[in-house]
Amino acid sequence: MLPEELAIVDLLTKPDIILTDKEKLEVKKVAKALLETLKQEKLVLDWRRRQQSKAAVKVAIEEILDQLPESYPTDAYQRKCEEVYQHVYESYSGAGRSIYNATA
Repeated sequence: MLPEELAIVDLLTKPDIILTDKEKLEVKKVAKALLETLKQEKLVLDWRRRQQSKAAVKVAIEEILDQLPESYPTDAYQRKCEEVYQHVYESYSGAGRSIYNATA
């Protein structure tokens, strides 16, 4: 699992979500699908500067996280959507650039 996928999984599972092994696998698949979708379709150049692009990223996160196991109550789902959006906003500048592939 890539570090950026692990970061999303950690956001989705910590600190208070109790999951079965099967549900943990589902969460990992959701995290992978989320990153693939965002990178291929949503994280365009300067996406953080345009309201429409930011909204598209937020909607994509909500739609993909809707596939999380049913063990996530509604309030936890909403909180996780917000946490993942914040992480993506802070970590991905767009056009393939992120904290995960930045060169020092």
